[in-house]
Amino acid sequence: MLEETRRQLGRVPNLYAALANGPQALAGYLALRDALTRGVLRARVREQLALLVAQENGCAYCVAAHVMRSAKLGLTDQQVTETRLGADADPHVAAILAVAHTVLHEGDRVGDEQLAAARAAGVTDAELAEVVAHVALNVLSNSFNHLAQPELDFPPVALEVAR
Repeated sequence: MLEETRRQLGRVPNLYAALANGPQALAGYLALRDALTRGVLRARVREQLALLVAQENGCAYCVAAHVMRSAKLGLTDQQVTETRLGADADPHVAAILAVAHTVLHEGDRVGDEQLAAARAAGVTDAELAEVVAHVALNVLSNSFNHLAQPELDFPPVALEVAR
């Protein structure tokens, strides 16, 4: 699994190396991550979801990793900051981020009004399903990082967002 990760990413991040101590945990994480890359959400939105969840969970490791990856996907510094605050200029992406925030903080209880607003912004049922899956995937990596505390192997980023 780690060799496949090295092939895909060009290296093995310390998170993956630490998670390999529980091979089935790593296998499950990678299976969900890989399945979601073939979903309906674009790579940029997937990255924004990962960044938002990491920010909300205070995971310094994942914030650093996803800030770096966001830049590689073409997000500007301003867009990265907005994502970390749960915002986006595109109403469709903003609605996706808002649903993710609610799933993360409200025990998965997205209200009828928010759901209607998301659908009005063009968020599909397939996207809603994947938003929940992305939140779960990223909570897994954030929680494991808090437990394992792998050495940061990305450029450090302050958890506090400069507005």
